Amino acid sequence: MIESWAFADGAATSSPQAVLEELRSRVADGRFETWLTSSAGRLLAVVTNNERAMVMLLNAADDPGEHAVAPAAGGRSKGFVLSNGQHDEYPDEDTVPLEDAFRIVDHIVTTGSSPIGTTWVTDR
Repeated sequence: MIESWAFADGAATSSPQAVLEELRSRVADGRFETWLTSSAGRLLAVVTNNERAMVMLLNAADDPGEHAVAPAAGGRSKGFVLSNGQHDEYPDEDTVPLEDAFRIVDHIVTTGSSPIGTTWVTDR
């Protein structure tokens, strides 16, 4: 059975499609940090600046996890605003374009695994 996913803040989800719709809505509303939890205890985080996104997948709350990367990307991007008000800046190679982030999240919440072709860096 594929694990189910829910927003860590308690927002209701009824399907993987609903997760993606809610995530898109949050970004459009300027809520740039979102955490999801799975029925298997994994966590999926998306932090965006509305152009690029840091997508992190953790096996548990105490796991450093891994994050999706774009190894060929150059430069740095600012404007990653966390829910606690902290403003982060990341090398573009440590983030992915926002549309890729949506695709990655959709695949993970639908199948339980990352899409083929996604490169991950392990932070463990």
